[in-house]
Amino acid sequence: MTPIGRRTALKFIAGSVAGGMTWSASPWVRAATTATEGGPAVAGDEVIALAFDGRMRTRLSRNGKALTTFSPSEALLLGETTLDSFALGQRELHVLDDPRHGRGRQWVFTGRAETQAVEKQVAVSSFDALPGLLLLQVRYRNVGSTPLAVTGWRTAGHTLPEVAGGFWSFSGATHTDRRDWVQPMGEGFDQPNSLAMDSSDYGGGTPVANIWRRDVGLAVGHVELVPRPLAMPVRRTTKGASIAIEGQQASTLAPGAELVTERTFIAVHQGDFYAPLAQYRSFMAAEGIVGAAPPESAFAPIWCAWGYGRDFNVKQIVDTLPKAQSLGLEWAVLDDGWQTNEGDWKIDLKKFPRGDADMRAFTAEVRKHGMRPRLWLAPLAADPGSDVLHDHVDMLLLDKDGAFQTVTWWNALTQCPAYQPTIDFYVALTRKIIGDWGFDGIKLDGQHLNAVAPCYNPAHKHAHPTDSVEGLATFWQAIHRAAREVNPDAVIELCPCGTAFAIHNLPATDQYPSSDPLSSWQVRSKGKSIKALMGHTSSYAGDHVELSDNRDDFASSVGLGAVISTKFTWPRDTEHPAEPLPPGGFVLTPEREALWRKWVDLYKAHMLPKGEYLGALYDIGFDKPEAHAIAKDGAQYYTFYAPSFDGSIELRGLAAGRWKVRDLFNETDLGAVQGPVAKLPAKFERFLFLQATPESVA
Repeated sequence: MTPIGRRTALKFIAGSVAGGMTWSASPWVRAATTATEGGPAVAGDEVIALAFDGRMRTRLSRNGKALTTFSPSEALLLGETTLDSFALGQRELHVLDDPRHGRGRQWVFTGRAETQAVEKQVAVSSFDALPGLLLLQVRYRNVGSTPLAVTGWRTAGHTLPEVAGGFWSFSGATHTDRRDWVQPMGEGFDQPNSLAMDSSDYGGGTPVANIWRRDVGLAVGHVELVPRPLAMPVRRTTKGASIAIEGQQASTLAPGAELVTERTFIAVHQGDFYAPLAQYRSFMAAEGIVGAAPPESAFAPIWCAWGYGRDFNVKQIVDTLPKAQSLGLEWAVLDDGWQTNEGDWKIDLKKFPRGDADMRAFTAEVRKHGMRPRLWLAPLAADPGSDVLHDHVDMLLLDKDGAFQTVTWWNALTQCPAYQPTIDFYVALTRKIIGDWGFDGIKLDGQHLNAVAPCYNPAHKHAHPTDSVEGLATFWQAIHRAAREVNPDAVIELCPCGTAFAIHNLPATDQYPSSDPLSSWQVRSKGKSIKALMGHTSSYAGDHVELSDNRDDFASSVGLGAVISTKFTWPRDTEHPAEPLPPGGFVLTPEREALWRKWVDLYKAHMLPKGEYLGALYDIGFDKPEAHAIAKDGAQYYTFYAPSFDGSIELRGLAAGRWKVRDLFNETDLGAVQGPVAKLPAKFERFLFLQATPESVA
């Protein structure tokens, strides 16, 4: 039997079915039991069940309790009309033994449209290792004699009924306005959540969306190994909250032709988005998309020179190194402004007169202060007037009209990541940065780094315009591989500013920051999603603390198990900032220094990024005050957040027995509590950072 390729894995495995659809059985089919009309029409496991009625509408249940009413969850979109009623005919059950996902079952349901000559076949797969999650794939076949104009398809379209307390949502799609990824669903909430380009330089993301009530939630997404321009619409309706996954590309279905949807999933869960997102990570890891194993230095606290802006001078940075070192910071990041322009990436001789020699001297100076140097870079952006744009205009990504794609922040043009000369250019630059100049890491920055548009540049000879879209992850892997070949401990940080991180880029990334957060809420809510996607051994950074509430909220990083970062200036702010400074500037005043030092000491003493983030214990939407928990070295850490709070808090997830509780920030013992769930009176402003240790080892 010919092995099934990655893009057909877990697709239909049925044999000959009604209407003439014939497929080869997958190699992991152990047995098949075929039921004819009238047999059971329910797919699922002990947690989730998807029931089909006679019109192939479906109803979802969790733990035997119906969550939705029967609705046309899988449909073919035909412009102004929707083909969503099919007479259910044959259904089959197959037992699976998948080498990646283990044992499972697949149900195949076949029906015929009641108003069109179209046949529908729905395959539903479940695996013992993924309770509560179903994989779906649908095939539509034109069995008529005339072409059929199709505008798209919908899968896993369901509505959770309204209950007291309302709904929350998570979206892994990217939005140009950099909105919150986690939001309450107020009246009129309607978010299309497209995974295509939201603008010229914003797009892509994690292909998962979620809605949840206090008691139950639904998650949908796709599990393809490359990005797909699907949509995951989430809406508040008069009946509750709806969710689906949709393909929105028009096509013509000729007589006898078939439309096969991407592999999608639906999951039911309790609590917020963390559990289904972690389950999605497990599935994708088995498929081969696994986050990189970061070196130890990826957990070291960071000082970044961005507080001085692009107009920095080297003396400002070098004079700040002793202060950064004295605070216990271990990375020094040379940010935007070291280069002549975006694109050429040549050293600015006004700042480094001897060029390469001065850059090597700079990294040596950083090391002399016991720190590691990291360099900022914005790949795939080429400024007008740059040499590379003149000499290698062939690198550009062009749309179907031959127009440029822009990177708005730098007024630059986008280069194509799937064009070999572009890859070779940045691989050579990476080797120079790490191997010649002596940097220990690279900070890859820019909202355009998450996704790119399809490329129609004829010079690239792409097999398909989406080669650029699918090739971006491979581009990052080439950079990551080049850095590690020169220095096995090199750290590659990817900061796709404001965008929801693309999971396909994870294998080439050692550290994700919170990516220009607009608030402390974004630091924490992004952090919870990245912890779910990357796992407990990952490095997530809270980004510059100056971007958090009050520009000093280290608690939102430390309490999440995030690497801490700051861009303070010292002993004064830059005299000519490119952008207006916030009130008080970025200068490290004596008061700030005391606070910064305290948080760095707490961070290094407990190193919570190396612990296990217990994301399922608290619901970030409904639990008040907001709470996060981490287990490490036999202790459990809890951080609570609220503008102000006076009441009772719960310490969840404790083992049975007595635990001593300490307020780490205020250095106060709060007495002992009894596990497994302990209640404690608490009064605080902004945050409460606690450590619980078993009394027997305290």
